[in-house]
Amino acid sequence: MTEHLLALETSGSVCGVALISRRNGKLSIARREHEGTGEHAERLLPMVDELLAEQGLGRQALTAVAFGQGPGGFTGLRVACGIAQGIAFALEIPVVPVVSLMAVAQRDADAAPEQEPVIRIVVQDARMGEVYLAAYSPLPEGGWSVLQAPLLLAAGDVGHWLQQACAQPGMLLPACGKIRLVGDGVSLCAGLDDMRLPAGGSLQYGPALRPDAVSVGKLGIQLWQQRQHVPPEQAAPLYVREKVAFTTREREQGHGGNPKAPGLGVALRPMGTADVPEVAAIEAAVQDFPWTAGNFADGLRAGYSAWVAHRHGRVVGFSMTLHAPDIAHLLVLGVAPQDQRGGVGTALMRHCEKEALARKLPAIMLEVRPSNAKALAFYRHHGFDRVGIRRAYYPAAGGKREDAFVMRKTLNPDG
Repeated sequence: MTEHLLALETSGSVCGVALISRRNGKLSIARREHEGTGEHAERLLPMVDELLAEQGLGRQALTAVAFGQGPGGFTGLRVACGIAQGIAFALEIPVVPVVSLMAVAQRDADAAPEQEPVIRIVVQDARMGEVYLAAYSPLPEGGWSVLQAPLLLAAGDVGHWLQQACAQPGMLLPACGKIRLVGDGVSLCAGLDDMRLPAGGSLQYGPALRPDAVSVGKLGIQLWQQRQHVPPEQAAPLYVREKVAFTTREREQGHGGNPKAPGLGVALRPMGTADVPEVAAIEAAVQDFPWTAGNFADGLRAGYSAWVAHRHGRVVGFSMTLHAPDIAHLLVLGVAPQDQRGGVGTALMRHCEKEALARKLPAIMLEVRPSNAKALAFYRHHGFDRVGIRRAYYPAAGGKREDAFVMRKTLNPDG
C-alpha cells in the first residue's frame, strides 16, 4: 500500500511544503521551500502543485495533509491551517495538526541522533523579549512524550523555569539526565550556563532551529497512523499568545505595549532568604496589617512551602503554605499592585493546588478578612467556599479586631 502525506509549514519566515510517501514500509521525502515573510499566502498552493507535479502525482493521490499548527506567527499559522482545510475538504481526507515546537525536536533528533535518551527543551523566539518553550522526551517506539506543552515565557525567566523543573519533586523533568536546549530562542536566555543541575544531569546546546515541512511531515505520518487526526472543520492553529496588540478602545483606556495572555510569562521558584525583603515589600503594599520580614523568615525556617512568582527577573508575587497531615493551609498569598489582574495570583494558586494534590491532601483552607472584597472575589473565582468564621482574628484600625472568613476548596485528584 502506498500513502502520500502532504505537509505545510508557515509558522516562521520560511514557506515550506513536503511530500512524505510510504511505499512498502519505506519513506521517501520531497520538499520545496521559499524564504519570504508575508508571501506565504500567494506562494504555498503553487508550491504544492509544483511539488506534486515533480513526483508525477495529482492531489487526488494524497492520503492526508499535515500542517504546523504553531505556536508561531499568527498570519502564517492561519495560512497553513486554511490551505490544509481547503485541500482536505475538497479531497475528503483528514487533517493532522502538528505542534511546531515538537517539529523542532524532531528536526534536531534527525540531525543529531543519540545512543541514550535526551530530553529536548525547545525554545523559540516569540519576539518582544519572550520565547515559546516546550519539553519533549523521546519514546522507544518513535515519537515524543510531552513533558511541557508550549507556553510563553519572558526570555529572562527560562533559566528559572528550567531550574525549577529539574530540582523540584513532582515537576516536569526527571531529577537527572541529559537535557538539550534547541531552537532560535536559546541565545536570548541569559544565565543558563550558571544553572546547577541535579547530580548526573548535563546540559547540551543544540542549533538555532525552526520547524520545517519535512519534520512536520515525519511527525504527521506517525500521528496519522496513530489516528491522531481531525476532520477539516476541527483543524485550528495553536495560539499560545492570545493577542499581540491592544485595540483602539483599550489604548484609550490607558493600556499600552504588548499584552500577555493571563498567567503566561510568569515563572515560579522556591522562595529563598534573599527574596524576603522583596516579598515583605509587596506584602506591605497590599495589606494594612502585613506580615513582616521576620514572619516570612520564620516561615522559611519552619519549612513551610514558600514560592515566589517572577517576571523579567523581578519578584511580582508570593505564597506560603503549611501542609498539615490532613489539609493544606494557605497562610498568605500576595501580588504586587502593578502586576495584579495579570494571572500571577492564578499561577501561584494553581501551584499550591498541585503541591497539595502531590501530597494526597483533599483540600486547601485559608482565612481572609471580610472587608477584603478583592481577595474574597479572587478566592471565590478559584472555587473556595466560606465554611466558617474566626471571631476577632485580625487586628484592625483603632486597636479593634476583625473577624476572619474561613474558606475551603475541595481538590479533585482527576483535575
